[in-house]
Amino acid sequence: MSSVSAAIAHALKPIAPQIFGLMGNGNAHFLDAAVRAGFDYTAVRHESAAVSAADTYFRIANKLAIASTTYGAGYTNTITALAEAAAANTPLLFVTGDAPTTGPRGWDVDQAAIDAGVRAARYVVNRETPGAIALQAAAHALREQTPVVLAIPYDLAALETPEASLPDFADLRSTPPSPELNSTQLEQISQILSKAQRPHILYGRGAIDAAEAVKELAAKLGATTSGTLLARDLLDYDFDLGITGGFATDRNAEIIAQADVVLALGASLNQFTMRFGELVNGSATLIQLDLAPAATNPRVDYFATADVHTAVKHLIESVPGVETGWAAGLDLRELRTRPAGEERASDGLLDPRRVASELENILPKNRVLVQDGGHFIGWGSKYWSTAGARSLTCVGTAYQSIGLGIASMVGAGPAAGDRTVVLASGDGGFLMGLADLESIVRTVASGVIVIYNDSAYGAEIHQYGSIGLHEDPMLIPTVDFSSIARAMGATGIKVESITDLDQVRDWVDAGAKGICLVDARISTSVRAPYMEEVLAANRKAAAAATSQSD
Repeated sequence: MSSVSAAIAHALKPIAPQIFGLMGNGNAHFLDAAVRAGFDYTAVRHESAAVSAADTYFRIANKLAIASTTYGAGYTNTITALAEAAAANTPLLFVTGDAPTTGPRGWDVDQAAIDAGVRAARYVVNRETPGAIALQAAAHALREQTPVVLAIPYDLAALETPEASLPDFADLRSTPPSPELNSTQLEQISQILSKAQRPHILYGRGAIDAAEAVKELAAKLGATTSGTLLARDLLDYDFDLGITGGFATDRNAEIIAQADVVLALGASLNQFTMRFGELVNGSATLIQLDLAPAATNPRVDYFATADVHTAVKHLIESVPGVETGWAAGLDLRELRTRPAGEERASDGLLDPRRVASELENILPKNRVLVQDGGHFIGWGSKYWSTAGARSLTCVGTAYQSIGLGIASMVGAGPAAGDRTVVLASGDGGFLMGLADLESIVRTVASGVIVIYNDSAYGAEIHQYGSIGLHEDPMLIPTVDFSSIARAMGATGIKVESITDLDQVRDWVDAGAKGICLVDARISTSVRAPYMEEVLAANRKAAAAATSQSD
């Protein structure tokens, strides 16, 4: 017989052999069993990082990972990261300790209520079938694309279990057939597309696994294509416009605005992708195909719930091809042109656009980008190229959180293979996760951390300082992150002039081994275009509210 914890580890090893965790009373027996069973275990220094790392690992590797912490404070420290995974529909398994079956102690909290509050599914193991319950939890995570909490009551963790066999995981994971377009929907959408003079396909994360089919449909229609932030540059297609929405180039936006039909595939069409209503012109027809039960943006003219891959294959068969589409006649020479910026802004500090432009040519090309949240997100996303699916993640954006970027880099390490992991962060968010800089240095073979250090919470400066709110709560004393990096065993480079970036080039030329932290002292006076769109939308909403009250 084996212990409850050992049975859980035995059941999960073939399903999710990667664990990110921090040991405490509630998960000590599970982690002991997991390490003895040969799991790939990465220790983190703050519990929140365990969940964010597992989240990022799935987004890049497309494989289920396990996060593990103790009960109580160890569990509650993860809640922001757990809420982010739920909001982003990321499957992960969170194995955590919980109150004993005899009832809560003075330091226990109602973890079941908290799980429900952040929309995370919950399974509680028992002594009789712990392995089977663990497999059910893992199957639920993958089937429903959601984080699942697997709770181990404290008094059961080390007890022996009589469990002798496990269910077939494939049977547990089986799902009903994916929804398909019915004949009427297929005919109606095909008619709209066949009449389009200037069709455009906008693909999102839900279309990643359908990339080749999307490319084939675009070629048959003579359409242009573009991707959302999390699916950018997915297609190797001559008329792909790159990233769309708030991080697009001006030329990208000009072309999409000319489209008379826009087909959105697996894209949620949030306010940033839609440029607050300005992406698609008012006379165009917007079609959305998604697994959601209803349209996710009021601008949508025609919606159908459907698996993107299957729907696109059927559309390829039903729409007539064109010899020469509008895409072939477009001038795409300025498509990827972005303002390079000046070396210094008006306050004498570095222009973040120039820093991003220079780093695009310095950073290793074979790279994965991970981003924290904050104003700076408008620079790396816009200026740094990637190639292929799942090469960029922004853990935190679904829940509008900052501070999860460091943990994202920890999770990206084992998922990146031979690619260099590049993290973009602001100084505020980086300070929140600073403990796990040690985890990055210890576990990531090749990585670059770029801190856009403006001595402030930049998003707040631009969004609220610009309308007159007092800026003192938005400011941060300037931190020398390069010195902190060196103290932890990384290469630390303080960048106060563009020529300082030569040190980054030297690090890359030397083999890009270990971690290089770039502490770029940037100005708050340069505002990202997406933030301009946010402010314009806020002004519009304020004006509308004022007119209604008059």
